[in-house]
Amino acid sequence: MTRKTFCFALALIAALTASLRPAKCAQQGAARDWSKEQARPVRDWVRDGVIYEIFPRAFSPEGNFRAIITQLDRLQSLGVTILWLMPIHPIGQERKKGTIGSPYAVRDYYAINPDYGTADDLKLLVAEAHRHGMRVILDMVANHTAWDSVMMKNPDFYTRDAQGRIIPPVPDWADVADLDYNNPRLRAYMLDVLRYWVRAFDIDGYRCDVAGMVPTDFWEMARAELEKIKPDIVMLAEWHSPDLLVKAFDLDYSWPLHNALTDVLMGRAPATALRATWEEERARFPRGALHMRFSDNHDERRAIARFGERGALAASALVFTLDGVPMIYNGMEVGDTTESGAPALFEKQPIFWAIAERRPEFPRFYKSMIALRRQHTALRHGELVWLANSDEARIVTFLRRGDKEELLVAINLSNRPFLGLVEVAEGASFAEITPDPASAKRPMGLPTLSLEAYGFRLFRRLK
Repeated sequence: MTRKTFCFALALIAALTASLRPAKCAQQGAARDWSKEQARPVRDWVRDGVIYEIFPRAFSPEGNFRAIITQLDRLQSLGVTILWLMPIHPIGQERKKGTIGSPYAVRDYYAINPDYGTADDLKLLVAEAHRHGMRVILDMVANHTAWDSVMMKNPDFYTRDAQGRIIPPVPDWADVADLDYNNPRLRAYMLDVLRYWVRAFDIDGYRCDVAGMVPTDFWEMARAELEKIKPDIVMLAEWHSPDLLVKAFDLDYSWPLHNALTDVLMGRAPATALRATWEEERARFPRGALHMRFSDNHDERRAIARFGERGALAASALVFTLDGVPMIYNGMEVGDTTESGAPALFEKQPIFWAIAERRPEFPRFYKSMIALRRQHTALRHGELVWLANSDEARIVTFLRRGDKEELLVAINLSNRPFLGLVEVAEGASFAEITPDPASAKRPMGLPTLSLEAYGFRLFRRLK
């Protein structure tokens, strides 16, 4: 689903669900003040994690599980801890988009796309990932299926219009058919699907596609059932709604912050939009809510294409220093520009890994930022406090406060250098820890601060 399509869908969901199935949208109990409630507890391995999204078709020329296995050593060295596999199931051919079709048009939830390999190949991938200290989550597309899905033999599983015709979730998603969660038999079927992959393949959880278009009470039931099989799972919601994080999901997509970051780097909004969006998110969500932070994914044009090389790294610097869990989309770590969002999502366009030779700063940046996050607890568990600076239209500055240390983060989200001030007490007590050899040559002296175009700097002081 493209970002444009996704935003279009968001605008239509309320109207569609109101007329077709009132219980379906996640915005249940809209008047409830979720900010006064507590988010479900999250295990440290999730909060400390680095998520890595893999599109198996694009990840290698072979486009299969065994090719992923050959890269596990590299991903472990990079610092990845959670592998998210985009949908692994056979792709529907009826009404498909493009040459191959969308992986989000699933024909059979119990089957594996033969292009990716066999059940034994997947079991080996999961086992090898576990041996490398990484968890594996699968992409669960629970809201809709392909039109030639094996589930079509149960037409009552699907949503119908006033004329009795099965319909897509929103008009633009014409290659998929909408599932009706008012049907108890459908719910039972989907619960069995979710149980199957955990029990048979020892996966560690799910990334749930358009999770807010499936009733929240279904996800809460699913979470309870999955924990009976494997208590130590993670559930990631592709949505941004506070009710999902109370019982069902560990974390969600920070879509509004992603959109604000895009607007800032594209010159459509000042950098203050990031703080405003973050504060609005915090005011709406349960206490302790956790969000996945990202600047790139399979729905978007590549960040490097939207923001340029240095802008893409500035975006990732923010992703890795904000509160929440950072996500890398495969190829970002080498500066790959190969598109995978629609219409590329429906074709085979492998990542050009060799571009790392031309952009050595990309793998160096990601490895060093992941190591820095692992080294400093404040970046993973610390409080975030925004700081004023002398050019807030272009520069973001904030503290990450832990029990034993305080980190100051400064990022220039513009193409012009900055020399100014940041509002911080006792600036001389900070030491620079920017993972960049050139940082040692910069004069120190907070609250005075200099930043190159799209530059970033990090400082630390002990409490």
